[in-house]
Amino acid sequence: MREWTQEERYRVLQDPSEICGLYDSIRKSDYRQTYHIQPITGLSSDPNGFVYHKGVWHLFYQWCPWGAVHGLKYWYHTVSTDLVHWENHGVGIYPDSFYDNKGVHSGSGFSTGDNLYLFYTGNHRDENWVRTPYTCVAELKESGELIKASEPLFGPHENYTEHQRDPKVVYDEDTQKYYILLGAQSKDLKGKVLIYSSDSLLENWTFAGELQVPGFEDLGGMWECPSIERISGKDVLVFSPQYTTLPHRGKNTNHNVYLLGKMDYKNLTFTAEGTYHYLDYGFDFYAAQFAANVKDSDKAVLTAWIGLPDNHYPSEAEDWEGSLTLPRELRLVNNRLLQRPVPALASLRKKAVVLDKELPRVCEIEVSNHQGQDFELKLFTKKDGSGGFCISYDSDTKVCTVDRSQMDQRFNTELGESLPVSLEDELTKLTLYIDKNSIEIFMNDGQATFTSHLYPTKQEAYYTADSCLNLQAWLLKTAVTDDFVV
Repeated sequence: MREWTQEERYRVLQDPSEICGLYDSIRKSDYRQTYHIQPITGLSSDPNGFVYHKGVWHLFYQWCPWGAVHGLKYWYHTVSTDLVHWENHGVGIYPDSFYDNKGVHSGSGFSTGDNLYLFYTGNHRDENWVRTPYTCVAELKESGELIKASEPLFGPHENYTEHQRDPKVVYDEDTQKYYILLGAQSKDLKGKVLIYSSDSLLENWTFAGELQVPGFEDLGGMWECPSIERISGKDVLVFSPQYTTLPHRGKNTNHNVYLLGKMDYKNLTFTAEGTYHYLDYGFDFYAAQFAANVKDSDKAVLTAWIGLPDNHYPSEAEDWEGSLTLPRELRLVNNRLLQRPVPALASLRKKAVVLDKELPRVCEIEVSNHQGQDFELKLFTKKDGSGGFCISYDSDTKVCTVDRSQMDQRFNTELGESLPVSLEDELTKLTLYIDKNSIEIFMNDGQATFTSHLYPTKQEAYYTADSCLNLQAWLLKTAVTDDFVV
């Protein structure tokens, strides 16, 4: 694995020509995605600024252009009219001011009338490399011009550590105020959410207080990417707790969870109904973000980074890494949060194919297990049926286990290569979305999901399935442009 100097990681991109050669090399990779958003070069991580505005979905992601390394971050801009077909629009926000001199870090979008605003964390460091996080705003004009406010909305709160970031902006009808939720860390190293409020979207922000979440005061050492969304009259609090291990997650210390309950903005209290739930059970899912301005009170739309902080993946050897999950539609059914691919994804089906031992590299597969029986399904095996990415189910315990330890290219093995998913109902259906370096599994029409990177070799081109399973498959069209736009 390459060692990067600080100077290399925080080098400023002066001209697109500096990464043309890198782009030409990367696009030849066998692992370039076909229908998932990915970086043109270098690293992509957190989704940012996800918002529906005047008939267009805008989605940005954290981007470091030089290689698969966390360094100087930009917001890279992609757009879509259907949440499936995405076009590259180049850099949306540059780290070019005093307040973001060492990176434009995560944040959210907000649409109001004809105006589209982007709220982000400016990562400032002084000559001694001391960090000061600023909460900043910029306006994205229809022409594509981005105008940053001359001053940040506010700086860090002195009672917390330097870890204060990822502003999520919401408007509450009951109090008729705007709120910014910030992920934070207390000085005794516990994860928190800070709340700022204002009567005006662009000015007069004041610290309202710390979000109280009774019963969850000790969950993790930092809460990244907090967000609250109301679905069918119930509030959903999503966040990414760090620096802690959680049950059935191996040795991983970065997670994405949610709570169902009620948000009281007057008292800054989120009252949860029961315990937290994993937003996704997979090896590689983090920093999920809700889209703003969805305009349907009975659903939310969400995407996340296929990856985890500090993890490493085989494509790093090619100087790139990262993808975003398929946008998912979230609904509450019988007090259960269901996640399903957006309906428009069906438009990518090219033709149905009959699977006969060989497995397409890019496809959708529906797996039926009508009797809810025990089963084993192995994807990307060798020709003799050995190895592979194994999905197995135990009907007695209602636990589905996903194991990638038998693949040729293994990675992040120290965190664990097998994870369980405990289901409330019998597992009768799986929907698999396979792309060049990832798989997204939807169990029982979205009762649970599992996201993983995987990097099959040329000899890992087959599958095996128990006789109780019925598989129906479709080849999928390309949906994401890989155009070199900076």
